[in-house]
Amino acid sequence: MLLLPKRLPKRLALFGLSLFFFIAGTNHFLNPDFYVAMMPPYLPAHAELVYLSGVFEMLGGLAVMAPRVRATAGWGLVLLLLAIFPANLHMALNPEQFPDAAPAALYARLPFQVLFIAWAYWATRPDAGASVEGVAA
Repeated sequence: MLLLPKRLPKRLALFGLSLFFFIAGTNHFLNPDFYVAMMPPYLPAHAELVYLSGVFEMLGGLAVMAPRVRATAGWGLVLLLLAIFPANLHMALNPEQFPDAAPAALYARLPFQVLFIAWAYWATRPDAGASVEGVAA
């Protein structure tokens, strides 16, 4: 049985979070060159870090659906989002390396990290005083 938040907005947020991170992680394996290009030069092993972050994104996306580890998986995704923030900042500070993106768009991406962090945190917290519904898995 899959225990989900009872309130629909939180349930949808949880499903969306799971799907978003699983697809994003899968994309690290389908388009690794895109992510390698984002890596700041001071980090070693660019390709390996891209694949590793992809694995953690996929695992996090799946784990948020498991009630026993949901809160821990949410914290894991928050930490992952913080860990990848330097790559987004690198893009914004070096727009000449990314000619296909408008510099304003590279800066506009940065606040989305905060929204993603809030999403991962909120969707994986138990509702205070709310019960959960069981759904056949």
